[in-house]
Amino acid sequence: MKPHILTKRRATLLIAGPIVASLLACQYAWAQTGKRPVKLMKLEPQKERVERRFFGQIRARETVDLAFQVGGQIVEFPVKEGSQLEKGELVARLDTETFERALRQAKLNLKKTERELKRYKKLQGSSISRTQVEDARTAFELAEIEVEQAERQLEDATLHAPFNALVARRAVPNFTTVSAGTAIVRLQDISEWRVDIDIPEILAQRSNRGNVAFQAQFPEDKQSFPLQIREFETDATSITQTYKLTLALIDAPQNHTILPGSSVSVRVVSASDKPDRIVLPKTALIYDSEGAPGVMLYHPSNGDEDSGTVSREPVEIETDDNAAIVLKKGPPEGSEIVSAGASLLEEGQSVRRFTGFGE
Repeated sequence: MKPHILTKRRATLLIAGPIVASLLACQYAWAQTGKRPVKLMKLEPQKERVERRFFGQIRARETVDLAFQVGGQIVEFPVKEGSQLEKGELVARLDTETFERALRQAKLNLKKTERELKRYKKLQGSSISRTQVEDARTAFELAEIEVEQAERQLEDATLHAPFNALVARRAVPNFTTVSAGTAIVRLQDISEWRVDIDIPEILAQRSNRGNVAFQAQFPEDKQSFPLQIREFETDATSITQTYKLTLALIDAPQNHTILPGSSVSVRVVSASDKPDRIVLPKTALIYDSEGAPGVMLYHPSNGDEDSGTVSREPVEIETDDNAAIVLKKGPPEGSEIVSAGASLLEEGQSVRRFTGFGE
């Protein structure tokens, strides 16, 4: 049996079939009622929206280079680059023999000074002077400090993850002898992904007023994800006069692997400070023989909002900086006009509201 091959022509017919069927149904309904279906829109003022797009990189919430506060030889270093650690999980440990010995020595010295202090107190006033007692007390307190310091150094010989972290890089191999303060591993806090972008002054001002929306979009992914402002630098760069804005990714995409340094596109939508205006689609406009623009105004029938007639209404329009067509003068606010296919209609023609294919 030969395999079934879907040719390009057949595929086109399969895709176009449902659309053609719906159009035929629409034509049939038009023929039955005698009223052409039209798509309507209500004239309502709206804020001018300014949209900009910036490009940034994903980064971790925090990036930390961990280091021992004491020197020694690393004997445990189980973390691997690219792995994730839970908060409190072991990162690395030094050889603790030297620190344990120093702690035992400090504890023994503490006991010795404590005994001497007790003995001097008993003998004070006879063979021991007050000054000797005070010196013994000072020696005892210094011994206590030595014990605390030895305990702290023993604790510092072990490094634990300070937060749920991603191991970005190991700076040294295991069994390396390191000095205090030498970074051995880089950890990244990925509890929240951040994006840094540089925005111009006008957007910075609008961001402070809270009338700006931010959305992230990853390459090869049409879905957008909301962003929230986390930090805002108030010092502008001297060259570009822009401000650094740090955004947080609220809902990370489940089907997209995010790593620090991943590229991301940030869509910024802000409301203009200009007054509200009515924007018309190009498909709603019709022109007379002299090139004057107009629209087809919808007049609903008495008792039936979904059917009525249309009439031509002249309008005055202008184009803004974003190529949007703004209505300056024409039908009153709240009126309904034909938003598409107005040029196919005639004055006084009976129409009905279009609600979908196959209606």
